[in-house]
Amino acid sequence: QVQVVESGGGVVQAGGSLRLSCAASGSMFSINAMGWYRQAPGKQRELVTIIASGGSANYADSVKGRFTISRDNAKKTVSLEMNSLKPEDTAVYYCNVRVGFLSSWGQGTQVTVSS
Repeated sequence: QVQVVESGGGVVQAGGSLRLSCAASGSMFSINAMGWYRQAPGKQRELVTIIASGGSANYADSVKGRFTISRDNAKKTVSLEMNSLKPEDTAVYYCNVRVGFLSSWGQGTQVTVSS
């Protein structure tokens, strides 16, 4: 069983920056992909960014050039650096960890961007 815990988030003004972190723990041989999703009120959860074990990353068009994902395989952590934040980035952000066919989620962390 894999446990996923996020940290970071909070309230920031438009144009500001925030950093989210996520740590995976538990019984696992190796982690495949790690990613961040977000869900705004009244909307479906959407993929923000995902990074493979080798380091290649994909981003949603809406965050390209503003967000950067990174991971530390030894520490089993993934981080999301968010710059030039916009009010439309306001959402609950969830960390996702994939180990084999198992997909595990964190509890979510709120990011609020005020205009």
